[in-house]
Amino acid sequence: MAWNFILISVSIVFIANAFGQLYYALQLRKKFSEEHNFNNSVGTFILWFVAGVLYPYYFWPYTEPQTFFEGLSVFFICIFTPVLISVILLYQYLFVIKKTPKIKEQRTINLFLSRFDNKNERHKPKSVFHTLKIDIYRKGLHLFPAIVIIFLWIFAVYVWDDLWEADQFWGISGEQFGRFLIITAGYSGILIFGALDYVRLSYIFPKKNLFHFLPNNVLDLLTKSMKRQEIFEFTKPATLVLAFTPIFFFPFGIFASAALIATIGDGAASIMGLKFGKIRYPKTSNKTIIGYVSGAIVSFLVSFISLYIFQPIISITEILILSAVGGIAFLLVDLSNLNIDDNILNPIVCGLVMGFGYYLFF
Repeated sequence: MAWNFILISVSIVFIANAFGQLYYALQLRKKFSEEHNFNNSVGTFILWFVAGVLYPYYFWPYTEPQTFFEGLSVFFICIFTPVLISVILLYQYLFVIKKTPKIKEQRTINLFLSRFDNKNERHKPKSVFHTLKIDIYRKGLHLFPAIVIIFLWIFAVYVWDDLWEADQFWGISGEQFGRFLIITAGYSGILIFGALDYVRLSYIFPKKNLFHFLPNNVLDLLTKSMKRQEIFEFTKPATLVLAFTPIFFFPFGIFASAALIATIGDGAASIMGLKFGKIRYPKTSNKTIIGYVSGAIVSFLVSFISLYIFQPIISITEILILSAVGGIAFLLVDLSNLNIDDNILNPIVCGLVMGFGYYLFF
């Protein structure tokens, strides 16, 4: 029971961060009302809150052999990760900023925006290519969490359990170990991205501005992988991983399908639309017919592969139906053109539709 109670510490950390993010969002809306998408920020706040509430239930039902891994997960999320973040910031202050005080003047949001705009201005003659290049960087960053999740699951189930037979020593299955790895890595990663956002967006507080703590390589990565309006919002990869948390209760094949739809499917829609798209729909949108079709087809394909590999207990016909459901769900989300980030909508909607479809009909 003590270990179960300790799990609540992660909930407290995430719920506290939810309100911290909401406070930042309110300040951003006040100071950058035109650039900041408050709907996305509210969605991010809700996801932080939901992630905090759900965390203890990922380990249900509680078993004695699992208590060690529960404690280890809490240690990495609540102790190791915050200490790591603090050490990085302390290093930046003691060995970079303190030794070179001019950095504080060289790393400001205004200079960053100026360099960002100048770079985009230089590429205007090749604007489509430049936008495509930025989008590839962005989608690559979004894909990284999904790849890590699938790698951890494969390692836990097929190596740790099947090959090494470590489940016999530790008393938990490969699937339980996989969930432990994914939950721990995912929640720790969210906290790291959250800390990055607190530092990056601290320019809204002139007297407590820590923007200069960001290393140049991080600023360069942001320049390559962000659209201008995203500079005034929370980091997309963090939001994407947060959106994975409500659907992690579904069978892994369903979860992996939704994760890949939200990354590869969405990436295909965006990149193909930029590269080959001619007809926009709606006309006021940047989305194109070829983008919609490409995204739906790729979503179907990645769902089929995920379900075939990770959900072998269902038939090929059922896999085809569920894959089609995933592709259609993605298409409907894309066509809805709501003023909410696709990184929030795609994994949740596709995951829920496929998950409930799986339980209701198969």
